[in-house]
Amino acid sequence: MGHRPYQLSDRSDPRRELVNTAQFEAWNGDEGRHWSDRHDRWNAVNEGFNPPLLAAAAIGPEDRVLDIGCGAGQTTRLAARAAVRGSVLGLDLSAPILARARSLAAEEGLERIAFEQGDAQVHPLPTAAFDVAISRFGIMFFADPAAAVGNIGKALRPGGRLAFVCMSDPARCQWVHVYGAVRAALPLPPQEATAFDGPGMFSLSDPSVIRQGLGAAGFDDVHAEPVEAVGNFGRDTDDADHLLRSGPGQHLVSLLDSASDGGGADRARAALCAALVEYERPTGIHLRTAAWLVTATRG
Repeated sequence: MGHRPYQLSDRSDPRRELVNTAQFEAWNGDEGRHWSDRHDRWNAVNEGFNPPLLAAAAIGPEDRVLDIGCGAGQTTRLAARAAVRGSVLGLDLSAPILARARSLAAEEGLERIAFEQGDAQVHPLPTAAFDVAISRFGIMFFADPAAAVGNIGKALRPGGRLAFVCMSDPARCQWVHVYGAVRAALPLPPQEATAFDGPGMFSLSDPSVIRQGLGAAGFDDVHAEPVEAVGNFGRDTDDADHLLRSGPGQHLVSLLDSASDGGGADRARAALCAALVEYERPTGIHLRTAAWLVTATRG
């Protein structure tokens, strides 16, 4: 408390040094545009994790907050409403998603909030400039997790708090089962029919990896608590076909197209609808996601 707010510049310079190039290309291409255009749908999937994340972060009215992999900025905006006399910076690789984040923050009249495009592994964050760092599923995709955690740690003041949500065991996620059922129903090679394709998505599913990585970066009091939330994936099976526009869905379609003369999207959509039938309720398609809620203190 009593710290001067981080000086928000709302910078967005895509020429900054980037090392996580594969993710940069994905999130500034079709994947980024998909998430930007459907930010409300993906918030409906993930927003059940907002209450435990914000409770763990314990953001105070004067705190300076860093939101890592902020996406369209739902958690950034929630943090800004808590840090009413502080400041909040959202950091993300994706220019399309950040454009949406800025627009939504402006619509809500939030002034002590800004967004920067950058790779958390190397982005030039100022030293000891933040009291709290948060992330909702934005911290699993680093090419070099140790570098990213080290960079985030340097940006936190001594005693600063880190709270994030990351994927846990994929076997506990119902939407992973859905993708598995879709794969099994499609004419794909055996190795493609069983392995879930999501580069980095489950990179922190082992809590021992989390504890070791944060400990090596100078964090103390590292805790990983299992949390689950049921997200709304669509009104019905047809409405949930946006799953095919996500990374794993697009991978399935491309595999089908390469193994045949095209038409992969239609066949994948039919298989997806069949796999979702058991989860369809009058209130929509609801699928469980399992995660770790991780908290730590900067030493």
